[in-house]
Amino acid sequence: MIYKGFASIYDYLMDDAPYDLWQSYIEEIISTYRNSGKKILDIGCGTGEIAIRLAKQGFEVTGVDLSEEMLAVANAKAAENNVKLFLLEQDMRSLEGFEQAFDTAIICCDSLNYLETEEDIKRTFKAVSDHLAENGLLIFDVHSLYKINHIFANATFTDQDEEVSYIWNSYLADEPNSIEHDLTFFVKEGHLYERYDEVHYQRTFKEEQYVKWLEDANFKVVQINADFSVQSKPNEQSERIFFVAQLR
Repeated sequence: MIYKGFASIYDYLMDDAPYDLWQSYIEEIISTYRNSGKKILDIGCGTGEIAIRLAKQGFEVTGVDLSEEMLAVANAKAAENNVKLFLLEQDMRSLEGFEQAFDTAIICCDSLNYLETEEDIKRTFKAVSDHLAENGLLIFDVHSLYKINHIFANATFTDQDEEVSYIWNSYLADEPNSIEHDLTFFVKEGHLYERYDEVHYQRTFKEEQYVKWLEDANFKVVQINADFSVQSKPNEQSERIFFVAQLR
């Protein structure tokens, strides 16, 4: 999914997203595995919220995203925060053109769930492994099976505000453990409201499948957590699953 009209209001809608928790989790994992390198590849970086936080902590962050609109927002925000980000419009399945290997790669905010097929995920893991330094880390999170099938399924989310209002309907899609999000936004433009309609598709898989695909891409899975805690193991009602894999 390439965010279009959504890009201009993404930060407004995600104002309460726990970006600080993502940052803390990433930094703790890097410290735990004594990865002293500072080069981070933020895959699916969006508007740069996590990339900017990491850059402020002294990391050299390269961000890639499929959406030119998202990258434009990220670039403006980096300038406002006086940090340097190297931003590229790229598909996570076919990363290319980097002069140096990265010490850590991250795929946050369930970005990996936008890949529709098993082959897409395998290609992404292989592309990441090709661009990591020796013993480099891959850190990513995905929606759990529980969240897709019991929280999102047939759910409606709404919000009404003077500047932006939305209706968000989610339905189970055709493939197992997949969801379709139908979004309608009304954004105030002068005295009128502009309507934007988008459809987002996400799919997740069992933990053991991700582990198998990581191993096939020359990774060793060193940690699996739930809901932002390095101490928490996934259970039947966990909503977000975190994987940490190290290049062999």
